[in-house]
Amino acid sequence: MAEYKRPNTESESEENFSQIKPLMNSTEAYYESSRCLFCYDAPCVNACPTGIDIPLFIRQINSNNIIGAAKTIFDSNYFGHACGKVCPTEVLCEGACVYNHSDVKPIEIGRLQSYATYQAIATGKTFYTPKASIGKKVAVIGAGPAGISCACELRMHGVEVDVFDSKAMPSGLTVHGVAPYKITNEDVLDEMAYLEKQFGYKLFHNTTISAKEDIEQLQNKYDAIFLGIGLGTTSELSIPGEDLKNVFGAVEFIEEIKIHHHFVTVPNKVIVLGGGNTAMDAASESARMGAETVILAYRRSKEEMGAYAFEYELAKSVGVKGIFNVSPIEIVSSESTFAKSASADKSSVVSGIKFIRTKTVNGKVETIPGSEFVEECDCVIKATGQSKQISFLNLIHDLQLNGNGTIKVNDVFQTTNEKYFAAGDVVSGGEEVVNAVADGKKAAKGILKYLLH
Repeated sequence: MAEYKRPNTESESEENFSQIKPLMNSTEAYYESSRCLFCYDAPCVNACPTGIDIPLFIRQINSNNIIGAAKTIFDSNYFGHACGKVCPTEVLCEGACVYNHSDVKPIEIGRLQSYATYQAIATGKTFYTPKASIGKKVAVIGAGPAGISCACELRMHGVEVDVFDSKAMPSGLTVHGVAPYKITNEDVLDEMAYLEKQFGYKLFHNTTISAKEDIEQLQNKYDAIFLGIGLGTTSELSIPGEDLKNVFGAVEFIEEIKIHHHFVTVPNKVIVLGGGNTAMDAASESARMGAETVILAYRRSKEEMGAYAFEYELAKSVGVKGIFNVSPIEIVSSESTFAKSASADKSSVVSGIKFIRTKTVNGKVETIPGSEFVEECDCVIKATGQSKQISFLNLIHDLQLNGNGTIKVNDVFQTTNEKYFAAGDVVSGGEEVVNAVADGKKAAKGILKYLLH
């Protein structure tokens, strides 16, 4: 079990959040690429949402054609460097590697991918020159993986693109929501600057599109609009005590650490509510920020968690403990009694969570009467999913949503309002960076077809 001291400097923060997939050196890359069998109809390629020709780029690395390998990667995935680090390769390309059938360690595809793309970014290698303007202009709302991928593909075909984002930095959750031990902000922003310089889309930071007037202006100015706005804030649990001090949403908590590093103070005992990958990140980050005790609490069994098994193992490796088949019914403070609702006064600090034990019957969670108990803590992190941006989407005329609040699209990611296209979490409801990159590129192809029909 790892124990982390509370970081007080940037160097201590970097040490606590050291990269779990560190950059390879040339010797490591050579020997690792030498292990590849260069399979015909390689299963790793089929497992990659962006369809990167993995055997080809590994062969290029092995023959010392590093820049050629980088181009092979970027041809399929504009977020080639970031995805090499943040992709759940254990269940995608590396999980499909034929070596798994022989109890041999799979090829470290993700690290090889990051190695090659890093060389291209560091040297400023130019691979792409956008075509001459075709006289069409597209607005991209959201500078996340889907939006930037869409913008790059459109620029390749001579479409003028303006990208609008409410944040001060591009790349969406890649910089704001991915755990620092998976990728640093510097790595993400270097790749974003690399893409922006090559493709020449215009990026407008700190620009919020939120009113009907904003939408109407865009509709009048642009030939098509792409929505890559992702999801909203952490969903509410609708239980007493959510307004207490030291109760945070996981997405907001992770962003705070990504942006402010060691200036964030995490209390001594943290309970993370949830069983998904975001919960694992929030718990692992809490431990790395010096929390003495971190508990994952999930309403179903350990086997029913939505998180990847390797993510849970990573959390356990830094000292995170799990309690299962428990459901929160109240967040309490020292000023409140357990029988009454906790005060909503932000001066009242959380002191624990009142749980009730559960069991799963025919796939449904049932509570066990009389099994309530209180687990003390001084911080609660809710990793209970993210809300949909329904109020904003309802401002767009003829834009239909699915029952779960995601945008309804066709096979080319065109919405029911023909001028609008969408991809990423606002459509999927929440998937990996690599899925958003793949779908953003497909949406760009749909936009091109629409513009040229």
